[in-house]
Amino acid sequence: MGRNGELRKSIQKSVPVRIVDRGTKVIVLGDAADTARVGELLDELLIAVRKGHTPTPEDIAYALNEPHPSGSKDLGAVWGDVPDVLRPDISIKPRTRGQRKLLDAIRTHELVIVTGPAGTGKTFLAMAAALSALLNKQVNRLVLTRPAVEAGENLGYLPGDVTEKVNPYLRPLYDALYDIVDTGQARRLFDKNQIEVAPLAFMRGRTLSKCFAILDEAQNTTPEQMKMFLTRLGEGSRTIITGDMTQVDLPQGITSGIMEARRILRHTRGVSIVDLTKVDIVRHPLVQNIVAAYEADSEEDAPSKPLPSHRRDYEQSISDRPS
Repeated sequence: MGRNGELRKSIQKSVPVRIVDRGTKVIVLGDAADTARVGELLDELLIAVRKGHTPTPEDIAYALNEPHPSGSKDLGAVWGDVPDVLRPDISIKPRTRGQRKLLDAIRTHELVIVTGPAGTGKTFLAMAAALSALLNKQVNRLVLTRPAVEAGENLGYLPGDVTEKVNPYLRPLYDALYDIVDTGQARRLFDKNQIEVAPLAFMRGRTLSKCFAILDEAQNTTPEQMKMFLTRLGEGSRTIITGDMTQVDLPQGITSGIMEARRILRHTRGVSIVDLTKVDIVRHPLVQNIVAAYEADSEEDAPSKPLPSHRRDYEQSISDRPS
């Protein structure tokens, strides 16, 4: 059946239509609304293919499940165009409107704060943009950092020296790096001191000039840590701060640093705030269902189990922002 047959099955499974190939023509059979919807999607897929994109069943699922007022319109450009902030040779493109919005924000702003659930590509796209800037010689080095929050384990009881103790917390940054460039190229960048990976506590007292900095898992920073990091930025630097407000490991009663930064910096020139949602999840399709199930469970338990303050504030801030 091939890739086209797989895509056709994906569409027919989601929408009650029948798609028939007639040589160079494709006929969609069904009621008017469904055939118009699928016809628009097929047009956008064709645009993406002509731009060099190979459609996937995940693209189909995203297009048909995304609650966007314009339907599939312009998705061909989202899938097919390579944003200027990414090097074409690293073979990475946005897969959702939210991801495209994030990459556009990285291109036009010096500081981007992006939040979203697991699987939306926050860290991966941030790393791709940072590596592109480094390889294009727009910056001299990358600084990758995360807070070493103790989620059930005490750092003092982990084996090894300081580096060995914090490496497990930084592993996701290494994973994203090695997914984008091969091990040999990554090792050369480390050997030249062009990439530094360190826990957030090691940033105090430094000035980060002519670099691209990524602060990952920033939902687990305190307001003091966030302010400390933001005031490290030097001349010619760019920064991306990522966080997932559904997975905060801070002690009860402590405000998340990324939440406070969103509030304080929301009208600051040069700063962009991007909110990704479960619609933008591009990991295993089951992840989107898992996130949705947890959200539904939280809503059902809302009267007896109120949301933590950081979640209430975060969801209110999203609802207050213009669409």
